[in-house]
Amino acid sequence: MSMTRCLTRGQFVVVGGSGVVDRRTFTGPARVISFGSGTLGSVDVGSGDPAVVSAIGVSRLDLLKTLGDNTRYAIYLELARASGPRTTAEIAETLQLHSNTVRPHLERMRDVGLIDVEVSARGEVGRPQHRYSLAPDAPSLGLEPPTMPLLARMVLSMARRAGADALDAESVGVDEGRRRAAPFHRAPSSLEALVTDLDRLGFDPVVSEGDDDDTAVVAFANCPFDEMAAEQPDLVCGLHRGLVAGFVERMGDAEVAEFCTLVHRTPCRVSVCSR
Repeated sequence: MSMTRCLTRGQFVVVGGSGVVDRRTFTGPARVISFGSGTLGSVDVGSGDPAVVSAIGVSRLDLLKTLGDNTRYAIYLELARASGPRTTAEIAETLQLHSNTVRPHLERMRDVGLIDVEVSARGEVGRPQHRYSLAPDAPSLGLEPPTMPLLARMVLSMARRAGADALDAESVGVDEGRRRAAPFHRAPSSLEALVTDLDRLGFDPVVSEGDDDDTAVVAFANCPFDEMAAEQPDLVCGLHRGLVAGFVERMGDAEVAEFCTLVHRTPCRVSVCSR
């Protein structure tokens, strides 16, 4: 079975088999992407199985729907601007809302991976205190403080002045890719996990068939690093290449066959094959 004949849940398009699947309108049962002889069968993500949902992750569309609520959007901005974790009471006071109004919104945001919660015993008598902050792996939605792009540009300039090259950047990317792959240890396949994570990061991955049934090509319809990549392609594309390579290596059942950056083609893409 060709790997791209299996559909997968998430905000991306799968090309092949019966044609192009529009991520905005596809509502049928989803099946995992898998590698030729290593096909893992089908998984209906609409079943609500926690293991499946955990393995596949949450699409950016789900995140945007979550932030479509005015109260949750206000909470997100408040946490993005905060210097540290905030309690439910602190958030409610800032937004001039009751804590009972804020609490279910925080739980919803936590469910889709937008925020993390720390629990301590320093709250009211007999009740632990919950402190909320933006999740470290929350996808970039263009709502973060403007200091982050500024910091990224300065770090790139510093790396260039220090003599860092594409190999140094790739090595850093590999370490980060391995770290990002760790939560996907229960994912149905490396490709499934990789595409889900790339989608979270804002690359809008498009999957198509490779030269054989054991290969898939993932094109990046969007590059969240495009401005900095245009200025310093060696470093930025090296980081991205390493990120993908480290991720796939950690997953264990696949490898990167080819990675084409913007220097070689537009859009950039990676070919992934089974081991």
